[in-house]
Order: sequence, then structure tokens, then C-alpha cells
Amino acid sequence: MIILFLNCGSSSVKYSVYDWDQKKSLCAGAVERIGIDGSFISQDRNGYPSFELKRNCKDHKDAINLVIETLTDKEHGVIENVNVISAVGHRIVHGGKFAKSVIVDDSVVAELKNISDLAPLHNPAHIMGIEAARALMPNVTHVCVMDTAFHQTMPASSYMYALPRKWYTDYQIRRYGFHGSSVLYTSRRAAVLLGKNVDEVNTIVCHIGAGASVTAVKNGQCLDTSMGLTPLEGLVMGTRSGDMDPSICFHMMKKLNMSPDEMYTILNKKSGMYALTGDRFADQRDVRKGAANGDELCKLALDVESYRVKKYIGAYMAALGRLDSIVFTAGVGERATNIREMILKGLETFGIILDEERNNAADTNKAECRISADNSPVKIFVIPTDEEIVGVQDIVALLAGTYDVYTKFRYIFQEKDYRNKLRDAAFIEEVKKRPFLLKAAVNLPEQLKQELNK
Repeated sequence: MIILFLNCGSSSVKYSVYDWDQKKSLCAGAVERIGIDGSFISQDRNGYPSFELKRNCKDHKDAINLVIETLTDKEHGVIENVNVISAVGHRIVHGGKFAKSVIVDDSVVAELKNISDLAPLHNPAHIMGIEAARALMPNVTHVCVMDTAFHQTMPASSYMYALPRKWYTDYQIRRYGFHGSSVLYTSRRAAVLLGKNVDEVNTIVCHIGAGASVTAVKNGQCLDTSMGLTPLEGLVMGTRSGDMDPSICFHMMKKLNMSPDEMYTILNKKSGMYALTGDRFADQRDVRKGAANGDELCKLALDVESYRVKKYIGAYMAALGRLDSIVFTAGVGERATNIREMILKGLETFGIILDEERNNAADTNKAECRISADNSPVKIFVIPTDEEIVGVQDIVALLAGTYDVYTKFRYIFQEKDYRNKLRDAAFIEEVKKRPFLLKAAVNLPEQLKQELNK
């Protein structure tokens, strides 16, 4: 069974192809700069050189058509023709009322359009991708995988805002949370690494990238999460403000005679790390480079960012009552060793003890790592996220009629012997160049160890 998985942004279409029968990813790629001069496609597949082709794509339909052409190309493709695709998955940032993945029909698209203003940076692009893909592949089942679904187990004490009741009953104003597929995957992998059942483990997942969130997972289910009605609430992010006093908005709108739309743009696109660095850097890699070169605003941005994460960890420790593990994931969480150190420094009295050598060695998105000291009561893991496998298994189960909400559904990555073969192969190549990675890597099977020792 071949699954094509799409993640459509405003000017990009990221994609991957997964062979469920072989339990492996066949390729991954992206079309960038859609609707902009100089658009192109790039694709990676195991054992082959990277492929790139420039072609102008005026809209998402052009882009997805280019994806199909590339996937079926005799030289660079991975499938014979489009007819072998069993289903197309679509990542949806804001799923609103949907508590699990759903097969797409016109009513689903209408509901996503109805709530698109709740995730204005994402959902409109997702909808364009769905409509384009359905037009190009009308005879294939399409499935929406909701990023908010995992968080629907939150109790009312976590998801309710202290606002007029009718706002909730009439307009569904509540906390939804995001990065749900990532949290589901990494929290369950943490349970595997601890050697425990999911429903026995309390975990705090720090998904830190351009968008960032912290989630408290109690006995395998979401208890609370930092993002809210939209992805704007919570941590300091690349261009998003995160938590702030709402009165600031009204104060500055009066001072500068700003419209609500202008303020919304500032909070979503011109705040966060970008604002803290003096309207210069939204990408944390640039911020870290600036800080290393002595830039005081970059240092401040990292201090603010890491302090906010530390506060959420403390709050969620209190909410959970017992903490078994902390997980770092996503681009920054998986690769920024100094940010992890800044976040965890000073938490030793709470049983969170970082091993500095392991932390410095955990600079890979190809292997699971433990960065806590041997005597740390709370185990600290770096787990590369894999939202794709969550969506793929949801799709396969939907087609088979065996799917259910995540609290009643078991994923293949919850098994001790689960492996991501593509990552294993890439990790072997990575270790050849950077053998120090083995100091932190855990859960390596004997076959992989033997390959690394050759």
C-alpha cells in the first residue's frame, strides 16, 4: 500500500511517499516558491543522489502536478504511476472540532474553511492543497490528519478560557493545542525507551522549532499544552510573540492607530525572535550565530526563549505530580545543544540532571538519544519527531475500518522493535563522519551496532 503525504504551506508543498507493506519511506521532497519566480522541486531518496529541478509553479495545482511527475519519472521516481497510490494524506494544523483523522469530503473541506481564520498562516494553504490534490487525483481516498487531535483529551480545566460562556458555546473559543502528531509520536517513543507502557508514563514534550510548544502528557494522554485557540499562544517563537498581556494590543492600537489585522500580523509575523533581535533574525540558527559572535540582542533573545520553556516545564511538573521524562524534538530541540542546556540549567533540585557530554553529542535528527545523567531521576531524551508515520498509520487504519481515537488505538512505533529504516541507514553514514554521536545514541539494534563497528 503506497501513501502520498502532503504538507501544504502558503508557498510550498512538502511531500513524502510511504510503502506501508515494506514499512519504509520511499522518498521525501518539497516544491518551494509556489507563485514566486524561481520555484523548484527537490527530492531525496535513500541510496540515490538528491534531485532538484527548476520549474515555475503558479499555484498549488501546478506544484502537486510537478510532484506527481517527479514521483513517476523513470529516472528519479519511486512509483510506476499514480494509480498505485492508495491514499493521499493532508497535514492540517487546525482541525477544530475534529478529534481524529477523517476521510475528506465536501463537508470536511467546508468545516476547515469555516475555521481557517484560527490558523491563518496554515489552514488556507492546506485547503488549497486539498482542492488541488482532489482535482488531480479524484479517484484516490484523501485523508486529513489533524494536528490538534491529540490534545482533545485535555480536561475542561485546561482548555477553557475565563471568557464569556457564549464565546465557547457559540464560537468554540477554547484551547486546542498544536504539534499533536509530534507529541503523540515522541511521548510514545519515550515510553518505549523507558521500558514502560504508555499509560504508565508522565512526559513533558518540548517541540521547539520555528513554531514551538510544550505539552504535559499524563499516563499517555494530553493534560495541557502551551498553544491555545491558535498557534500564537505560549512560547516565544521565530516570528510569534507567545504569551503576553492582551492589554498591550489595545494600548498600541490606540497609540499607533492600528487595525486589528495589522496587530494580528505583528503578533504572528513580526514578533518573537525576529522582534527581540531588532527585526533581524527569525531563524534561530542565525540568532545562535549572532549570540556566539557577541551580539547582545541575540543573547537576550535566547535568554527569553529558554526562560519561557523553563517556566512551562516547572508549571507542568506541578500539574503532572510525577515526571518520568522530558523530550526535546523538532529542529531546534533536536539540534541546538546549547538551547537544551540553557533550558535545563538549574533544574537539578527537581531531579532533572543533564549530562553535558551526552547533550553535546546529541546533535542528530537520525537517532534517539538520552542526555540525562545516570543519576537523574527524570530521564531526558532527544527524539527526532516523525509526524508522517502517525498520519500514515491513521490513513491505513481508516481504509481498513480499524481506526479509532488515539486513546483506543495502538501505533506500530509503540513496539520495542520498531525501526525507521531510512533513519538507521542515514545514521550509519552520519556516524562515519561524526563518531561522537554514539556517546548519546540509545536503542540501537545489534545489527546496526555491528554495521557501525565495521
